[in-house]
Amino acid sequence: MVQLANMLFGMTITLANLVLPQMRGNLSATQEEISWVITLNLVATAIATPMTGWLSSRLGWRNLMFFTVLGFTTTSVLCGVANSLESLILARVAQGAFGAPIMPLGQAILLATFPKHLQPAALVMWGIGAVFGPVASPILGSIVTEAYDWRAAFFMILPPGICALICIWFALRDHTARATVKFDWIGFIALSVAMAAAQLILDRGHRLDWFESTEIMLLAFTGALALWIFVMHCLTVPAPFLNPRLLLDRNFSIGILLAFVMGMLNFVSIVLFPTLFHDLRGYPDNAIAWLIAARGVGNWTAFLFIAQLTRVAPRFAIVCGMALQAGAGFWMAQFDINLTDSDVLWANFLLGLGQSIAFTPMTVMAFSTLPPRQVTEGSAVFTLMRNFGSSLFISIAVLTVSRSTASNYSRMTEFITPYNKSLSMPGLPPQWSLESPGGLQSLSNEILRQAAMIGYLDAFHLMAFVALAAMPLAAFMRRERRDT
Repeated sequence: MVQLANMLFGMTITLANLVLPQMRGNLSATQEEISWVITLNLVATAIATPMTGWLSSRLGWRNLMFFTVLGFTTTSVLCGVANSLESLILARVAQGAFGAPIMPLGQAILLATFPKHLQPAALVMWGIGAVFGPVASPILGSIVTEAYDWRAAFFMILPPGICALICIWFALRDHTARATVKFDWIGFIALSVAMAAAQLILDRGHRLDWFESTEIMLLAFTGALALWIFVMHCLTVPAPFLNPRLLLDRNFSIGILLAFVMGMLNFVSIVLFPTLFHDLRGYPDNAIAWLIAARGVGNWTAFLFIAQLTRVAPRFAIVCGMALQAGAGFWMAQFDINLTDSDVLWANFLLGLGQSIAFTPMTVMAFSTLPPRQVTEGSAVFTLMRNFGSSLFISIAVLTVSRSTASNYSRMTEFITPYNKSLSMPGLPPQWSLESPGGLQSLSNEILRQAAMIGYLDAFHLMAFVALAAMPLAAFMRRERRDT
């Protein structure tokens, strides 16, 4: 049941990214605007995630999981019927909010159900469901998208959603216990405002010229004030929204830092590659789907040995996983406009392999020293950091592509002048003739294509350096465990 729900959540990740180019054209949106479909969904997920512990206490595991999957499935259908960018973003925000409890609740159910010596194997089995969705959904989604349009990709969620609802209702029939727990609305609202402000600054800052804009100034002030209120509130009330005492556990504190970094690396390649292939190389959706699915094959490959490696050398596994992701990022940063399918397949395979190798031991070690009563709350914080890292870094990567494209286009066009003798040399393609408006336009388009490719390479470099910088964190995690 937990695996099926996790697979359902994973399906929407790659499906939405796969159809980004089609949605952008159909809804007449820019690259930055259409990225909100991804980033605001992740922000909504991150904001709603910490409510998992309170909701599970008030509603019980079965009711929470059932209504979460019901809302998630319904809002997925609403994404498919959206007729404007605004309505699509609203539906995606609702989808993210409803889907927020799926991963932390599923993770908490596994960690609370299985003894510690079986937790690595349980997390691996749970991860298979999480990976199956991102692997199968782009392949199936490309088929229905080419047969119909991008809306069909969201309608695909309906059948597995109904199956998950049936399984949840019967599999969790003994988990309906409820408890009255007070909810800290002040802390929740303050954290939500701070996170939303940070995301909007990154999403809109480039277009509004950053702090030259009154809107950005107001967002920065509001976000800083909300963050100050949240921190002071958590430190001064007896039952805060997020318990700061969780951070006293060294393994958990380092674990959520690694989770933040893993989140940064998790989705950025899935966001960048579809637009790169579609805009710069003219790939069809089905070819893009197979190339993206290679990352999932890498995830699956790690499942063959990661449980055993986690038991024997968890810190070594984390370092190896981060190193593989850094290596994949540097490999991608060496691509050029004539990149081959083989390069993309193996680089994505390596990226997926590294993500799975690092994630399981990181999760096991992060929770190994937490008392069982704090596992659900800790899982919510863990997932919050991961999702928020994803949304922030996607915005940073898209911003990097946009700024780098613009600056490189500006620099390269400086050489396009009738006085540049190299442009009049024999052998220059006739379609780039400086003598006609059509030739100039063709040359401008090619320069823009090359400049955009440099922008993508800069984003891949950034991804690699982030993975490289996080590697030493694993050395500070402890191996001892306690059962309290």
